[in-house]
Amino acid sequence: MSRDQTYILAGGILLALCALAVLTVAIFFIGSGFEGWLRPPAEVVSTVPDPRPGANGNSMGDPDSPIRIEEFSDFQCPYCRSFHNDTEPLLVDQYISTGKVYFTYRSMGNFISDNIARGSDSPSTESRNAALAAYCAGDQNKFWEMQAHLFANVLGEEVGSFTDKRINLIAKTAALDMDDFSSCYDSGRYEDRIRQDFEDAQAAGIVGVPSFVLTYTVNGETKTRLIEGAQLFSVFQQELEAVLHEMGAR
Repeated sequence: MSRDQTYILAGGILLALCALAVLTVAIFFIGSGFEGWLRPPAEVVSTVPDPRPGANGNSMGDPDSPIRIEEFSDFQCPYCRSFHNDTEPLLVDQYISTGKVYFTYRSMGNFISDNIARGSDSPSTESRNAALAAYCAGDQNKFWEMQAHLFANVLGEEVGSFTDKRINLIAKTAALDMDDFSSCYDSGRYEDRIRQDFEDAQAAGIVGVPSFVLTYTVNGETKTRLIEGAQLFSVFQQELEAVLHEMGAR
């Protein structure tokens, strides 16, 4: 092989390695919520949330519904956002608005993906901020509006999505009364609730988000089922129909 051919071969190998490195970096950023990196950190988008029947704080539906679902979630979690966008509206339409399911959102505070690995049971600052903001919005009966705006403004995990500054911008965009919101948020009014959410999730054996605890009663006996992950609506439908059949409601 001539010297020129050697140089050409070496150059080709170098270009291939560079292309592979660029592809690897691109895949990493896409997997980390790269769409958020394209948006300036201070920019906040508005959204129009779907109607939530019987909205009451962080719950919706008829409290006398035969099935209760508690979602344990994290506003920074991309899979939680997928559930919110894709599956939750169908649950609202077919089970919550029809009086079959009473649904409650509870915070998991990024414990699984970020903190348990470090041996901590405290939420990440950003996940804590988002959960606190949502609960404070619930004081104005706008929990679900704030939930929608939080999910719409995720930049990625631990990249500045929910700093105090952005939380305030998101709250304004969600049309909250900012005096009431700031009083609640700045005082950390719902810190204990966030802690209780985590403890209850642990007691239920939850090891990832989103996770869903279904509770119902058959012949006076309280039963539970656990659905883990951002499952398709068909998975929830299968579980819920099985529960209704067990209860004799089908």
